[in-house]
Amino acid sequence: MAVVSPAATAKPELVERGVDRLRAFGYEPVVMPHALARGPLYYAGTAQERVADLHAAFADGSVDGVLCTRGGWGSVELLPLLDRELIRANPKVFVGYSDHTSLHAWFWNECGLRTFYAPMVAADWSKDDGVEERTWRAALEGDGSWRVGPADGLRVLRDGSAEGRLLGGCLSILEAGLGTPWALKIEEPCVLFVEDIGTKPYQWDRMLQHLKFAGMMRYVRGVVLGDMSANVGTSEMELLEAACLHALREFEGPVSIGLRCGHVAMQNRSMPLGAWVEMNGSELKEVAG
Repeated sequence: MAVVSPAATAKPELVERGVDRLRAFGYEPVVMPHALARGPLYYAGTAQERVADLHAAFADGSVDGVLCTRGGWGSVELLPLLDRELIRANPKVFVGYSDHTSLHAWFWNECGLRTFYAPMVAADWSKDDGVEERTWRAALEGDGSWRVGPADGLRVLRDGSAEGRLLGGCLSILEAGLGTPWALKIEEPCVLFVEDIGTKPYQWDRMLQHLKFAGMMRYVRGVVLGDMSANVGTSEMELLEAACLHALREFEGPVSIGLRCGHVAMQNRSMPLGAWVEMNGSELKEVAG
């Protein structure tokens, strides 16, 4: 598994610790040449260096997966540089979240590639309790059927059932892509997952409404919101939920909230983006489709 840094620079000691834990899980991680680069600015190397690591990882027949160290900012700079034909010819597991939402969208739009919104090397694997093993094994290794529910934080905001392609990621990155050639394309029934960090209730309201006004909600049949503890404190949680429901007041499908995936402090769940899923209240599971 190739370890890359498509966005911000990572702390070497956290990468080393994460790599050690990945080895303990049975993987053989290989740190790519620029994965520990520092600069320019806050980036892990220039855009050309970062995309070179990605291309090398996809081209290498001995590599079966590409795992990001951390998010931050910078993945969007790679989008105009990515080699679509190379990646289409060498599909691989790709794992990351947060800023890497733009890469997930590109892989889906351009290659129809199923990717994984799941724990990263420095951000999660470096912690003793950073990775929730059951969903990781189910999503990435096919070890058991992938499903999440109340035990993973999910609860109902608006009841109902839906079925569709699981797509989404970090809300602010999805919204930032609107109006660009790299906006996420949703062209079939979809269960949309969104989460974020440091985002206030009015910002959730604004961004969800922007998705609606931009036409991104046309094929969305269900909405899954992430755990909100990285966004607001307990005193604002009720307001945040009300703001989300306000933004989704014209949306007729089910809405759930609280999935501990992405920006969470521990036990980060893994999501198989591109999988066909069934949503039933506070239950979400992969099904044939």
